[in-house]
Amino acid sequence: MTRPNLQVALDHSDLPSAIKAIKTVGDIVDIIEVGTILILQAGDQAVRCIRAMYPDKTIVADTKCADAGGTVAENVQKAGADWTTVICCATIPTMKAAAEKIAAVQVELYGDWTYAQAQLWLDAGIRQVIYHQSRDALLAGETWGEKDLAKIQKLIDMGFQVSVTGGLDVDTLKLFKGMAVYTFITGRGITAAQDPAQAATAFLDEIKAIWEA
Repeated sequence: MTRPNLQVALDHSDLPSAIKAIKTVGDIVDIIEVGTILILQAGDQAVRCIRAMYPDKTIVADTKCADAGGTVAENVQKAGADWTTVICCATIPTMKAAAEKIAAVQVELYGDWTYAQAQLWLDAGIRQVIYHQSRDALLAGETWGEKDLAKIQKLIDMGFQVSVTGGLDVDTLKLFKGMAVYTFITGRGITAAQDPAQAATAFLDEIKAIWEA
């Protein structure tokens, strides 16, 4: 089974803080995400800066686009992003328009999405989805469980590359053993650690131990 990627999310409110954080872990992780809040605060300059620092990394612009998919995707692609995100409630034309302008589109799964909708995304050529435990849900006391794992496995079985995010730590990873997860995404689990480089290495080492054993 292919080793899942490790993605760090730069969920910062200002660009200097994000740059300081990525300097410590950018060479360790596989994928760098320019988070939604950072994009709202710093615009495409955030994407340009991270691309300049890491020309060979996969970079995601987490726009959570709901409309004007082609314009949004083209803008972040020109700034240096490889992938961008769309919200699951976006229309199929919005998703397809985005997909025409950038290498890959990821559908962010929030709220009451359905597998019938997911099939429409596949039919439109969208192959990546991101399964969330949202920050607000985690703060409300929700945790990862069998219902999440079942949903993730069904999406994998449908043919999606499924990324997983939301309150992940190193101990959480073992819950997904045996599953073909595409990417594990964490933000503060790495960037807010006392030693971010050590935290990123611990995540990557655990992923290798589980999926390359």
